[in-house]
Amino acid sequence: MIYLKTPDQIEQMRPACDLVSRTLGEVAKWIAPGVTTRKLDAIACEFIRDNGGKPACLGYEGFPATLCIEVNETVVHGFPSGYTLREGDIIGIDTVVEKDGWMGDQCYTFPVGEVDEKVMALLRTTKEALAVGIEACRVGKRIGDISSAVQAYCERRGYSIVREMCGHGIGRGMHEDPSVPNYGRRGCGPLIKNGMCLCIEPMVNMGSKNVVFEPNGWECRTRDRKPSAHYEHTLAIVDDQTLELTTFEYVRQVLQDRYV
Repeated sequence: MIYLKTPDQIEQMRPACDLVSRTLGEVAKWIAPGVTTRKLDAIACEFIRDNGGKPACLGYEGFPATLCIEVNETVVHGFPSGYTLREGDIIGIDTVVEKDGWMGDQCYTFPVGEVDEKVMALLRTTKEALAVGIEACRVGKRIGDISSAVQAYCERRGYSIVREMCGHGIGRGMHEDPSVPNYGRRGCGPLIKNGMCLCIEPMVNMGSKNVVFEPNGWECRTRDRKPSAHYEHTLAIVDDQTLELTTFEYVRQVLQDRYV
């Protein structure tokens, strides 16, 4: 069932969405060669709690951390660990914050030091595909219009779209209906209506679309071990307008000329 939110309820979601965006900005300050992903997770957990939020991923269906860590070929749901970031890595930071009973969800893929230009092109395309998906998210269109737009933008540039995971609705629950795939056909799927709150999140591979799941049941990586990128915003449809409730502005302020 798709839960439509009132304008007042959407306003109540804003603090959670702002806090998740500020959390990514805080983590961005620490991303550098020599830093472990476990340290990044601890920084995020402390920051969220210090600002009155709850790290919603921590304990969700047994997930052991605040952040989903996505280094290089990891597509989604990687565990923080003792892995030390290296020059040339990329790292996706995906997390969900609960505040006052509402959720905010966001992801950004960061370059670590100097990154190969072909990998940087993957990051730019994936982030641009998020913008393309948001542009397609309009009252009267269908979810498939978002999916088709993202798929076409990426595949025209030689990249592939992960099929096994997708975007979703959000509100008081981390994952609500409808699902928002990153591939599909225009004119298909649920009608986009006022009151919908959605997470659009392209997951795009440099090589094959095929993925495998690690034995822990969570971590998903590319089968060919080529890099994957992931960006995400939480959106709301209000008065026929698509609003971005999350922002990359805090990340941009930290990265400045390194902002993808």
